Amino acid sequence: QVQLVESGGKLVQAGDSLRLSCAASGRSFSSYNMAWFRQAPGKEREFVAVIIWSGGRTSYADSVKGRFTISRENAKNTMYLQMNSLKPEDTAVYYCAAGGWGTGVNEYAYWGQGTQVTVSS
Repeated sequence: QVQLVESGGKLVQAGDSLRLSCAASGRSFSSYNMAWFRQAPGKEREFVAVIIWSGGRTSYADSVKGRFTISRENAKNTMYLQMNSLKPEDTAVYYCAAGGWGTGVNEYAYWGQGTQVTVSS
């Protein structure tokens, strides 16, 4: 089992950059594929990016491709989301997830509590 804690969310302006972190507890972090999802007010939780357990493969939602980069440091039990050229439509609560692969919420077994990212225009 793994517990996840996100951090790094804050209020930024359009065009700014921000890096989110997801710290994991447990000794099996390096065996889990990890992902970022986000949920805007009044909308369903949506897939943002996923990274395979080794870090050797990633996949992104079209809406963030070329602007966001997912990465991980298994030695630190931490995953990151580097977000560049932020837009107001990126405003959401960002969640990290573990234990699955793909774009579906139901594919992941473990979730963090979320961190708020707000992008002002």
